[in-house]
Amino acid sequence: MSGPGGTVEHLGAVLDARGARDPDLLAVIAGDESVTYGALAARVRGAASALRARGLQPGDRVMVADLGGVLILIATLAVLRAGATAVVVDPNLAAPELAALAEGSGPVRLAIGGAPFVDHLRGGLDVPVLADADLVAADDGVEPADPDTAIVLFTSGTTGRPKPIAMSADVVRTRLAPYADSPDPHVRMLCTPVFHIGGLIGALVSLVGGHTLVVQRRFEAGEWLRLVEQHQVRQMFLVPAMLRKILDHPDFATRDHTSLTMLTYGAAPMPPQLIARALDEMPTVGFANTWGQTETLGGITILSPEDHRHPVRRHSVGQAVPGVQMRVLDPATGAELPAGAVGELQTLSSQNVTAGWHGTGDLGHIDEDGYVYVSGRLSDVINRGGEKVGPVEVEDVLRAHPQVDDVAVVGVPDDVLGQRIGAAVVARRREPASGPHEHSGELDATALQQWCEGKVARFKTPERVVLVDAIPYSQLGKVDRKAVLRMIQEIESGETS
Repeated sequence: MSGPGGTVEHLGAVLDARGARDPDLLAVIAGDESVTYGALAARVRGAASALRARGLQPGDRVMVADLGGVLILIATLAVLRAGATAVVVDPNLAAPELAALAEGSGPVRLAIGGAPFVDHLRGGLDVPVLADADLVAADDGVEPADPDTAIVLFTSGTTGRPKPIAMSADVVRTRLAPYADSPDPHVRMLCTPVFHIGGLIGALVSLVGGHTLVVQRRFEAGEWLRLVEQHQVRQMFLVPAMLRKILDHPDFATRDHTSLTMLTYGAAPMPPQLIARALDEMPTVGFANTWGQTETLGGITILSPEDHRHPVRRHSVGQAVPGVQMRVLDPATGAELPAGAVGELQTLSSQNVTAGWHGTGDLGHIDEDGYVYVSGRLSDVINRGGEKVGPVEVEDVLRAHPQVDDVAVVGVPDDVLGQRIGAAVVARRREPASGPHEHSGELDATALQQWCEGKVARFKTPERVVLVDAIPYSQLGKVDRKAVLRMIQEIESGETS
């Protein structure tokens, strides 16, 4: 349980103290379902008893598959209370993918699925799959005991097969402790997937802090605006792609979102033009940028609302949070680099899932004041005849073109140079008087290449440019660069238009 002083004694019992002290306080609102802290704590205890009755042993692994909502929170906490490990996965994965994750994570002993996914899980797994009704039981009164490994999540898999990331109970407790028993409980919102680190940590932070969590199971900008207005939401985490859709939605100007005091964003680069627009159109909201990974249990840097007004620092992901050390290494030699030099960002902290320095796989630099600037993934770096190009740098230049709405840059295989710079570009659209949408003015490869002159080195200028209707993104708003490369190759070969 959590208590004064910022401590979390048992992960599976984080609701007990609040449930006893404020049993009628709303804990979770998800669609038509609302549950208080008292009721949620009782359901977690009963579900843990049900799992024990089915033979679950300490150290066993249980797959939990659902979208955000009451069930996935109950299931995850009940598994932990029973002394087992919660393997939290995307329920939308295909049956063979679920089977591979189940085997690669442990393997699992049981699975728990939300109502829409139970049959799907049973068709893909060879272990018992429990539904919500199977978790209803009387509390057996057994005290909780955290497992050594509390939670397993999977990396996004945009560059390869998803990798299991095992999180010890000690690391998770340490991560949550600063947020225990908030002196200012309020309404928060979860609109990112709970099977990713940002969503899961956000949900647990809300519960250990005693806040009310409004859950949007699937993000949609109009519904997001309605929920913020209805429940007077104050804080949440979202990704840049979500913010763009919110600002673009026709209801943005009419819905009341003045309750919002803080929007934290991350998981993908924030286009400079987008955050400038957000600061202008949501002037009473404090924006905070955070950067981290599944392996670091989420954010390890923070860019404050004040720094968002700084002409240079606003392009960074902020400074390391207390207790986190950072450095930059030369990827080729492993030597530590001085301030301002670009290399692999590494971190050392108690919230890393492994001991010692963790190589993030992200390229970037740290300035003399400790502000971190991320250039992109090392695996995304384009090698054009020996010249190394980070795609984010080129994307920022192209996105500043007045007729560009969105863009993604990738390396296109080339027999001569190894790779050439390719860009998929979404042209800004306007509504002409005659009717249907059309591109605003002329936009082609030559115009974009001319735009890059003097803004980036000549070898960074895109050589393969295609116009597309939309850039493919993952659920967390990361550019799916494999899909972008396929789009460029298909368009150039005439397979699609």
